Amino acid sequence: MVDPRRDIEVYLDLAESNGLDINYIFETHRNEDYVIGSLELAEATGAEIFHGKNLNFQYGTPTSEGNIFHMGTVELEVLETPGHTLESISLAVRDLSASDDVQMVFTGDVIFAGETGRIDFYGIDRRPQMAGLLYESIFQKILPLGDGVILCPAHGAGSVCGADIREQDYTTVGYEKKTNPQLQFTSKDDFVDFKISEELYTPPYFKKMEFYNQNGVPALGMLPHLRPMPVKFLKDWAQRGAQVLDVRKPTSYAGGHIPGSLNIWEEGVAAFAGWFLNYEDPIILVDDQSHGLLEVKLALARLGFDNIHGYLANGFPSWYLHAEHVDKLNLWTVHDLKKHQDDSDLFLLDVRKIDDWKKGYIEGAHHIYLGEIPLKMKEIPHDIPLVVYCDSGYKSTIACSFLKNNGYTHLTSVVGSMTAWEKAGYPVVND
Repeated sequence: MVDPRRDIEVYLDLAESNGLDINYIFETHRNEDYVIGSLELAEATGAEIFHGKNLNFQYGTPTSEGNIFHMGTVELEVLETPGHTLESISLAVRDLSASDDVQMVFTGDVIFAGETGRIDFYGIDRRPQMAGLLYESIFQKILPLGDGVILCPAHGAGSVCGADIREQDYTTVGYEKKTNPQLQFTSKDDFVDFKISEELYTPPYFKKMEFYNQNGVPALGMLPHLRPMPVKFLKDWAQRGAQVLDVRKPTSYAGGHIPGSLNIWEEGVAAFAGWFLNYEDPIILVDDQSHGLLEVKLALARLGFDNIHGYLANGFPSWYLHAEHVDKLNLWTVHDLKKHQDDSDLFLLDVRKIDDWKKGYIEGAHHIYLGEIPLKMKEIPHDIPLVVYCDSGYKSTIACSFLKNNGYTHLTSVVGSMTAWEKAGYPVVND
């Protein structure tokens, strides 16, 4: 297994159904954006854990360049590929029954589909060094393996370990050589200059992941049991500081929600929960009918949120059927925004990534990335109407729900946001 996730049942089921043992677990690096499942899997299978030698892990066995592992006719060779982190390794796979050539390579966060790994974890002063190491790892070790080699990165689209990863689970060396923009530089200096200039975001939960993945993760055993909570129990827990996470779509949340709840739509929990939830206070989930919460539970567990306490029994309808107070969030279409764009008492906030902002924004907007809002609320005025937009209206509603819970009252989220604005043919500013 390579870089296993924390909920390990899928690996155990796969091995059992195919009559296989799991003997080796490899970590390509100390992952930053999810809790590694190596210790859990090793406990269940007796497998040995291996990782790069250039970090002092508190578990497992260091491995080095050229170390080879055999599994029947399959050979796995360790390549030291620093750059994203100093201890990063890649794993070259050969099927010796067919050829001595490399067939596949697991690259961790060194190279992705359409991207290369970020190099900023060691501070601004070491970016040139790390970018240089990344260049050498990619151009001197990965690309020479051959155009036909299947390239398996650790992450797909949406991961914050890259700026713009393509939506592909795997790719090939040759395809990346042709299509990956960061492999088109004609010199090492040009590549280094580009990597140094990248503007990426570092979520606060990275520190938790780094600590867990270097020092060992608390045993999960099994996924947390979600307790169905009657309305009165949820109210009691919320008054004691529980975090109420509403995972419905933005329009449903805007139409009515539990006061004080944070909205992150179900598919966005993996990407954004770590920016806004803490690891201490209990988390209580809310959706429409209490269905489909398994994926939310999995996403939170993979981020180390073991404080998931339960869910609102029978979903949000049980809240208003008990005649509880319902809050709402004001929504605008892009046509509403266009009518009010020149209002002098309006603060227009763009919460997209900086790269998206640079491609074009709505005139008069101020930019703060969604994840940085908790740290930059002093830049957002309280006393005038605040209108928030993003790519499509999902992230803007996260922002509005968070700001509302922190005392902001005149809030509006733009449904459709930049996508609809451009579709309507409204003007976009390009600096």
